[in-house]
Amino acid sequence: MEKIYYSNEKNVQILIGLLKAHNIRKVVANPGTCNICFVGSIQNDDFFEIYSCVDERSACYMACGLAEESGEPVVLSCTGATSSRNYIPGLTEAFYRKLPILVVTSTIHQGNIGNNIPQSIDRSIQLKDMIKLSVQIPSIKSVDDQWQCEVSMNRAILELNRDGGGPAHINLVNEHGNSFDVVNLPPVRKIERIISSSAFPNLTGKIGIFIGSHKKMSNELTNEIDLFCEYNNAVVLCDYTSNYIGKYGIKGNLICNQESYSSPLNDFDLIIHLGNTSGAYMKFHTKEVWRVCPDGEIRDTFRKLKYVFDMEELVFFEKYNSIAKREKKNIEFYQKWNEEFKQLQEKTENIELPFSNIWIANNTIKKLPDNCTVHLAILSTLRSWNFFDYNKKIFGFTNTGGFGIDGMISTLIGASLANPEKIFYGVVGDLAFFYDMNVLGNRNIKSNVRLMLINNCGGAEFHLHINPGYQISDVGKYISADNHNGKKSINLVKHYAEDLGFEYISATNKKEFINNIEYFVANKKYKKPIIFEVFTDMNSEVEALQKITNLKSSVSGKAKKAIKDKIGSKTKTAIKKIINQKYV
Repeated sequence: MEKIYYSNEKNVQILIGLLKAHNIRKVVANPGTCNICFVGSIQNDDFFEIYSCVDERSACYMACGLAEESGEPVVLSCTGATSSRNYIPGLTEAFYRKLPILVVTSTIHQGNIGNNIPQSIDRSIQLKDMIKLSVQIPSIKSVDDQWQCEVSMNRAILELNRDGGGPAHINLVNEHGNSFDVVNLPPVRKIERIISSSAFPNLTGKIGIFIGSHKKMSNELTNEIDLFCEYNNAVVLCDYTSNYIGKYGIKGNLICNQESYSSPLNDFDLIIHLGNTSGAYMKFHTKEVWRVCPDGEIRDTFRKLKYVFDMEELVFFEKYNSIAKREKKNIEFYQKWNEEFKQLQEKTENIELPFSNIWIANNTIKKLPDNCTVHLAILSTLRSWNFFDYNKKIFGFTNTGGFGIDGMISTLIGASLANPEKIFYGVVGDLAFFYDMNVLGNRNIKSNVRLMLINNCGGAEFHLHINPGYQISDVGKYISADNHNGKKSINLVKHYAEDLGFEYISATNKKEFINNIEYFVANKKYKKPIIFEVFTDMNSEVEALQKITNLKSSVSGKAKKAIKDKIGSKTKTAIKKIINQKYV
């Protein structure tokens, strides 16, 4: 008989690798077929300490005793059918006693559920007082599957000791067969959770802080971030929803999103990730990511997560600032980023950008008063604003939580009601405007609302060269929903706005815009709220984005872009499919 090594099931290999990385040795195994891939792989591995039990109910209680006495996590492994149901009494015990039991239930393809196929039961929902966290792990058929598997397993393993501990569940699909010829396990990425009482890892190399959508920061937190940058020669990459207004912030999109140029600065050893979902789509490169958030959840946004710091951001920065060597401040890295940003920003002033969302953003930011609040719609508007910065203290908000087209104007109106003495600015595209226009009839609206509508007669996003819709000749027919709402009628919004008590102004070109923008952004109260409708066209939007993302080029950058442009989307899809298949 051939020697037994590890199963050829990739998800099983990753599970075993992560159990080793997290130093989880003890396993109570129940007999069965579905879990052969897992149990067969570990029974000849000296790392594991395995116990056999025929009865799943007894096995779970055995795991409780083993975990309690040893103080270590214990893995339970069972097959398909109703075997896992017998864990319920023991897992209820483990839940209330906060015992770290990792339940690995093996199963066949989930598509079998509900189709009268033997041993196929639904394990997607758990009793509230039985499992703290449950994850579903499919077979791995692509790099995305592998990433999901690795992150989800880390999430379940870390839950065993979180908030006092308790049981977690991994439902593991096995379907490829039972070959055990894999001699070496693949490398796995271990994610760790750090709490305030933990030993903090060391900081080394080139460090950036990326801040996604974030609430307004306290002065105390801003000051600690600034000190951190000075002690560790770090830079803050942010967008208009980050709400960081400290000394060392860079609107990184202008540098990071150049299509024919990759800045040598954009190569980090570490990115510290704060905040929530960002609409900046910033393309930076880093070896690893540390996420800092008081919810302590694993958010592997950039697929390089190594540590999750389960604490307030202020605690994190105070801790590292307290242990830093108090040497002369070093801001060389920030200065280099700032110098390159200013060089590219100067280029934007020297090229002829067409009348577009991007041109409008550039010429609005310059005029806005300090300490103002701006609500931006996704997607094109937010991206356009993230290319520019004129050292303005601007607080930015957008609906990046659900990231839908709906509700931006309503959110702006709600915010304006909270502080009637403050002016609230908003910028929205026409699809999002007409989607949410009914709120403008609300009788509570005050005169402190200034709303700019960029009307290009449809979803300009789908016409851009970075969107898959760009290759479809009649994309406007259904995908970008062009030519609704009066086909850029010069009277439709005007009548609507004025009938609802708004002051209406408009612009169809740069000259008209410049003539109106000072009035629109003026930091003084008017008698009426204002709607400023700006008419642009799709072709100008496409041209503007191409120009702003091709301000600078390098030999290697040009070559990469040429290859990318030449092979086309179909070839890229085929190549991606081939790359994905190697993980099956």
